[in-house]
Amino acid sequence: MHGHHPRVFSQELHKASSPFAASVPTQLLPHIAFVLLAASFLLAFYFTTLPKRSLSGQEIGVALTASVSIGFGVIALFCAVGVYV
Repeated sequence: MHGHHPRVFSQELHKASSPFAASVPTQLLPHIAFVLLAASFLLAFYFTTLPKRSLSGQEIGVALTASVSIGFGVIALFCAVGVYV
């Protein structure tokens, strides 16, 4: 990098790199979004039916699973409709 301007170096690096390729086919995104969002809503319903004694490991597990499922489901839904985040 001696003698190269940072902009020139980044342009050369950009030209030499390979194009982005998604690891998940875009045709599967609507199906993935549906499955993850349906699972998150079912888990949220199940969470509301658990007995309300104290915070148990089961409640934490169900809540974390629903949270991760809805997080990835929303991202998959956004990508399925063309909003790439």
